[in-house]
Amino acid sequence: MKKFFLIIVLTITALSINAQEKKLLTAEDAAYINRKVFPQRQYFKWLGDENTIVYSEDGNLVVRDAMNNKTKLFLTLDQFNEYVQKAGLKTMKRIPNLNWTSHSEAWFHVFDGQNHIICTFDLKNKSINLEASLPAEAENINVCAATMHAAYTIGNDLYISKGRNITQLTKNAEHVIAGQSVHRNEFAIDGGIFWSPDGSRIAYYSMDESMVGDYPLVDITTREAEVTPIKYPMAGMTSHIVKLHVYDIATKNDIIVKTGEPEEQYLTAITWNNDNKRVYIGLLNRGQNHLVFNEYNAENGDFIRTIFEDTDEQYVEPQGPAHFVPGSDSRFVWMAQRDGFYHLYLYDISGKKIKSKQLTKGSFVVTEFNGFDKKGENIYYTSTEKSPLQRHFYMMNLSRGTKVRITKNHGTHSVQPSADGRFFIDTYSSTDYPFNVDLIDQAAKYEGRRLFEAPDPLSDYAIGKTILDTIKAEDGQDLYTRMILPYNFDESKKYPVIVYVYGGPHAQMITDSWLAGGGLDLNFLATQGFIVFTLDNRGSDARGEAFEQVIHRQCGQNEMNDQMKGVEYLSQFPFVDMERIGSDGWSYGGFMSTSLKINHPEVFKVSVAGGPVLDWKYYEIMYGERYMDTPEENPEGYELTSLENKADKLEGKLLIIHCTTDPVVVWQHSLVFIENCIHAGKQLDYFVYPGHEHNVRGTDRAHLMTKIANYFKDNL
Repeated sequence: MKKFFLIIVLTITALSINAQEKKLLTAEDAAYINRKVFPQRQYFKWLGDENTIVYSEDGNLVVRDAMNNKTKLFLTLDQFNEYVQKAGLKTMKRIPNLNWTSHSEAWFHVFDGQNHIICTFDLKNKSINLEASLPAEAENINVCAATMHAAYTIGNDLYISKGRNITQLTKNAEHVIAGQSVHRNEFAIDGGIFWSPDGSRIAYYSMDESMVGDYPLVDITTREAEVTPIKYPMAGMTSHIVKLHVYDIATKNDIIVKTGEPEEQYLTAITWNNDNKRVYIGLLNRGQNHLVFNEYNAENGDFIRTIFEDTDEQYVEPQGPAHFVPGSDSRFVWMAQRDGFYHLYLYDISGKKIKSKQLTKGSFVVTEFNGFDKKGENIYYTSTEKSPLQRHFYMMNLSRGTKVRITKNHGTHSVQPSADGRFFIDTYSSTDYPFNVDLIDQAAKYEGRRLFEAPDPLSDYAIGKTILDTIKAEDGQDLYTRMILPYNFDESKKYPVIVYVYGGPHAQMITDSWLAGGGLDLNFLATQGFIVFTLDNRGSDARGEAFEQVIHRQCGQNEMNDQMKGVEYLSQFPFVDMERIGSDGWSYGGFMSTSLKINHPEVFKVSVAGGPVLDWKYYEIMYGERYMDTPEENPEGYELTSLENKADKLEGKLLIIHCTTDPVVVWQHSLVFIENCIHAGKQLDYFVYPGHEHNVRGTDRAHLMTKIANYFKDNL
């Protein structure tokens, strides 16, 4: 600890010399309204199957040969607009995002102010062809690159467009929705339209919400406020019913896949076989502890067989579809948490006996499956093997099981391999770099060549030092911490501390990325004279099952224990004023901030909670029941974690902030808490943002940043 303190003292001296000459972050900066505080970005992609990189420069497209690093002008905006005009389309102010299918062919999607335009572009023949024209109100647009059919939704219905022809697939009743995300985007679901590989069929979700109760949201923009209800199934209550349809483009036949009973189950991991004749669904029970991965006939919807089952005492959470090996209709890769960590498994379903083997192993998490090389001999994936704070890109040979780490520099990486697997475009940030792009060459033993390096956008700003450290949880596991110091830090003074907390699953606050994941909002608070401290407690993301599932049936409890370990850690620094500790968080973080305030009022003098979950019985089924089960199954847990029944324990200053049309953490959470505080004779501060949803976006966010900063300045 003495060594750590010495590091802080030495690093601060140089920091404070010219601090007064630099600019201070404003609330507008913290809200990212000022574009100059964003790191500059340059995006590169591969030109089809060639080892040629294409990118934008001064509004034109430039190509770079990966072999010899030579560059040349590839396509100008004027040239592109010549082709646009020949196609009878409106000229464009910039070259759109081109999805290259070869070195000279691509497709793109633009909105011309009246219609969504889907076009193919042939550079060799200098032509643009209109493939589909969609109405302005089209949403959830999903283009099949194999056929250039475009599927989309308007309202509750699903449509397919090709050229000027439009086919309406559904004519749904009011509360039946087709072609959209279901189950509130849980289980890695991010859409509701699934094209078969050859585009001959399309699978789509259909969700019936008619049995779910209406939850009122109030629109105050009309002369008389209007109720705009949403369907919001709360934990333990009736859920919606989801089905998977398959539509045949040629025959226009629409079938429902026969997923069977019970109807209240989750349909996840939708996957097409490469043969275009079979479709797979991960059926997850409502209790979320049993997943069955089934194969179905895409022509008639009949069940064929179960490929595997996954069970867990706490919960099973699928992280996406299966991934079939290129050219194979029998081998696929699946990601699952079976040995305590998310790893990759290879399945072979060619025979009567289904074979499988684990591909990745170890005390780390595979965070993303990134695909195959062109021949299907190697897989690509991203993992935390190097460090839970970092994300590195790996290549593994499927037959030999040998692997290599492609990315070398510390940080958080996103990588695009070339078609032949020799080169890799590596885009990353770290605590040292805001945004870098390197070209990695396998033939050069994976050494990188810099393609782009963004300058530090905060070089003219007075930014305090960020220090990362590690402490131990009560069970011995590592907990990572981040401390952002005020820009004019003086080790001889005592500073108030704001503990910024999220603490919930699927989030990691501290990473080896730009600003260590702290963002401008926390650095803005530090410029106001606070030390801003964050700890990723047990329950947060990318650390494995034992770390994450301690929250099951008792959200907030082990998380608070870990946060108090962080407070104990802070107490060792002479520059920390232990009489002035505050907490701040939003959503799950709002739940945590309020929990810390109520359970540890002797420590937390001032707290701010935005969009807080204050009683899990008001939260939705998919997320809430995964971590808490139902109120009927776990009454003790709901009683333990509820903050609304502990309003009488509130001491000191608490500011709750809620958005009036929040569809995620509904307004009822904080309103009931306020009512209970009134009955208990407890004072608190309260602020609402009319018309905003689960957080404050746009220019109003600067107001939020100012509100939070002022509350701590006035009270802490």
